[in-house]
Amino acid sequence: MPERDVAELLRDAKRVVVFTGAGMSAESGVPTFRDALTGLWSRFDPKSLATPEAFAADPALVWGWYEWRRAEVERVRPNPGHEAVAAIEAHVADTVVITQNVDDLHERAGSRGPIHLHGSLFSPRCSSCGKPAGLPAPGEVGGRMEPPACAHCGAPVRPGVVWFGEQLPTSALSAATEAAFGCDLLFTVGTSGVVYPAAEIPYVAARSGAVVVQVNPEATALDAVSDINLRGTAAEVLPDLVDRAWSGR
Repeated sequence: MPERDVAELLRDAKRVVVFTGAGMSAESGVPTFRDALTGLWSRFDPKSLATPEAFAADPALVWGWYEWRRAEVERVRPNPGHEAVAAIEAHVADTVVITQNVDDLHERAGSRGPIHLHGSLFSPRCSSCGKPAGLPAPGEVGGRMEPPACAHCGAPVRPGVVWFGEQLPTSALSAATEAAFGCDLLFTVGTSGVVYPAAEIPYVAARSGAVVVQVNPEATALDAVSDINLRGTAAEVLPDLVDRAWSGR
């Protein structure tokens, strides 16, 4: 389908879902989880730091790494792809953003309460009682850091992300599935579609009769379920689609 026709679909859509993955944030300069670590962290396998067992064994090591990651995110800015997603929300009131990313770039671009399937670097919580915790005061990061204590029970505060071996947050997954089931147009952007159960979201939309549009510079596992595959990055493709949809070009 020509790009102009995709813009027409977007303009006419009543319920839109935008489902984003690591490729969206990589355009802002955020390293993907699978990228090689640098500096003090170069000798670690990311998967060895992203488990409940790792945190239990060495909380300072794991907390320090996640604080380093959060500091890296705070240095970058949302890209035109993030801004285009926020523009879609402004034009289509019933738009839901579902992201696998743990950064806050959608929020900083103006998106309203995106669903974070894999948690967020900016939502730490107690490792014992699970109550939300505040972010630590700004400070020097780069190495091991003792996590703060929970204000309610005194246990160590943990990063608010979903680790290997953990279930996705039930409320987030339910809300995402409901949005995908009820939409008429779903964009899957910058995700390879290999991390489950998050990767099931486009399939839910397709089974319910929605048009699925993939935005990705390369072929992915989601090619087969996508009605339309637009080869390009989010920052390249989405702003142009928004412009075409509502400028009349």
